[in-house]
Amino acid sequence: MSHSRSSAEATPGRRVPRTPTLTGELLAEFAGTAILILFGVGVVAQVVAGQNGGDDSIHWAWGLGVTFGVYVAGRTSGAHLNPAVTIALAAFQGFSWKKVLPYSLAQFLGAFVAALIVRWVYAGPIDALDPGHTYDSQGIFSTLPGANVTIGGAFLDQVVGTAILVFLIFAVSQAKATPPGANLAPFIVGLIVVAIGFAWGSNAGYAINPARDFGPRLASFITGYGTAMREPGGSFYFWVPIVAPVIGGLIGGGLYKVLIDRHLPDPVAPEPEGRVHTED
Repeated sequence: MSHSRSSAEATPGRRVPRTPTLTGELLAEFAGTAILILFGVGVVAQVVAGQNGGDDSIHWAWGLGVTFGVYVAGRTSGAHLNPAVTIALAAFQGFSWKKVLPYSLAQFLGAFVAALIVRWVYAGPIDALDPGHTYDSQGIFSTLPGANVTIGGAFLDQVVGTAILVFLIFAVSQAKATPPGANLAPFIVGLIVVAIGFAWGSNAGYAINPARDFGPRLASFITGYGTAMREPGGSFYFWVPIVAPVIGGLIGGGLYKVLIDRHLPDPVAPEPEGRVHTED
């Protein structure tokens, strides 16, 4: 039996273009999210346990972690690095709903593994600072409500912060909007996270990402932080940075769709070659 081959396959030395598989996309989400957490949780460990740096270094390192994570995963998976972003993209930008759960699991696992690495590397300073593994160092790994902030207030804070994040990610990632040029989109997305940290960081730690919070929270729980799932008042808190960012992401994506996306002009078709554009 004879088999026909495509012209690309039949041409010696010609490489057939490769398209990412789902496995490749999930590995990219895992790696990109791990990079994000290595810088983000790592800088908090340095500030809290190593007593080196302050709030400004935390905000900048989180933003740079996002930037580097997007550069790592962007070409393969789109670099969501955040289940709230993945769900919003499925709801409003045509991303496949079938990929939402696999992407979210890959993001969670990337955050979990990276947090274990930080926990291992900073074990000495953490144990010296807080040998009982209490709330004094729990904030290295996961978010907690700030002083005078109720669980309801923290929930609202996470909804608003994630809505801002997703709204702006949509704004800088759409080709028909005003996207950054010269492959600068990852840097701009990182700056968005820096800005959210500066403006919305004190009430609840700006998790704005279920994987970023729950992955490290679980890593800390299995390595000695028995109260990791609760807030200092004793109430279960782990669900707040999971549920609120998903709601916020849907709100932000919906607002962008209604306020901006539906009113954007269609992309201008290129002029035929050799024709000079003139105004009517």
